[in-house]
Amino acid sequence: MKTPLTVARDRAALLCIDLQEEHRQDRRLLAVGFDGVVANVRRLQDATRENGIPVYHFAYIVDAAASLPHHPKLPDGRSAFSDKDDPLTAICPEVAPLDGERLVIKSEANAFGTGLGDELKAAGAEWLFVCGVWTEACVDATVKAALKLGFRVVLVKDACGSGSAAMHQTGILNLANRLYGGAVTDTEGACRLMVGEAVTAWQPDRPVPIRYGFEDAGALYAEL
Repeated sequence: MKTPLTVARDRAALLCIDLQEEHRQDRRLLAVGFDGVVANVRRLQDATRENGIPVYHFAYIVDAAASLPHHPKLPDGRSAFSDKDDPLTAICPEVAPLDGERLVIKSEANAFGTGLGDELKAAGAEWLFVCGVWTEACVDATVKAALKLGFRVVLVKDACGSGSAAMHQTGILNLANRLYGGAVTDTEGACRLMVGEAVTAWQPDRPVPIRYGFEDAGALYAEL
């Protein structure tokens, strides 16, 4: 259900997940509407910087030699995606880290596999604004890990993306169903929260409040 929400700006951080060039240049990894996602993330970053909220950047980069046994590889031994020697793993320039902002390299979906949780808690963070790609993969894994660690998550739905609208929308709906203590909003709502305003945002009031099918997932996503 949609209810009023405010966020303590001095206890917040923005997590930008895997906004790498491969998602708009590598035909195998294209995220639908990625330029729009990047534009919305840029708005979020501008708002956080203007309001003293720290920004954390993440890049998925794989060293095939050190990867899990069943990780997909090319015939020459390189990772089938996000290989450490691929220049397309670079963060898109529009949303790249500024001087002093943290860039974390990860080799798994979950951004918290890097020890991030302790770092954020030491900095006093309680609220995490989350954006990036892909919604049902790295964003999903990061949000669930954040909740397990006791953070409150604001999931910015139009600043996330995936390989298709269906993948993205069902990914957001699945997280919305279990985003206890957190909320789903859009870029406009998130930017208002960052300046201390109250917004009306989707917050789950019971387990699995959204039941959806093929025929109504898009409409339910639009209502979040």
